[in-house]
Amino acid sequence: MSDQALSTFDRAREALDKKTRYVQDFPEKGVLFEDLTPVLGDAESFAAVVDAMAEAAEKLNAEIIGGLDARGFLLGSAVAYKLGLGVLAIRKKGKLPPPVVTQEYELEYGTAALELPSEGIDIAGKNIVLIDDVLATGGTLGAARKLIESCDGHVSGYVLAIEVPGLGGRDNLGARPVIVVRDPQ
Repeated sequence: MSDQALSTFDRAREALDKKTRYVQDFPEKGVLFEDLTPVLGDAESFAAVVDAMAEAAEKLNAEIIGGLDARGFLLGSAVAYKLGLGVLAIRKKGKLPPPVVTQEYELEYGTAALELPSEGIDIAGKNIVLIDDVLATGGTLGAARKLIESCDGHVSGYVLAIEVPGLGGRDNLGARPVIVVRDPQ
């Protein structure tokens, strides 16, 4: 990486370290939740994280940015704008008008589904970089990859702000590059 790349990522890591809010026992006992809301709400921190994520997405040859519902929309939209690309909003089931393409996936407590519009956006053959705030189990990102592939799009990689260690998230993502702005501590 160039000095510029290192300084971009260093600024983003510093912003994440300073502004991330930690909430013990949320959403359930034994979980330390890393809330990026304060990062998103601070202009300088938000810009630092978006700059690093945009740099990573560019290295992955993004043609479209896929943002996952909901914080991935915020980060993905900003990254897409910075790179002059379109953004693909990957929605939770029931949030889009029909017709849609749906991909179900397993959660630790049941099932969920993601959807894309089945018309109006042509992603066939396009390199799509998936962006979200946190990589935990990788279930949602893995489902997003399958959803995009079912529409003949190509996921060229994943860009995340942070990763929760010990949950095996990368195992659900296939053999695609994963770039995390702040590596697990």
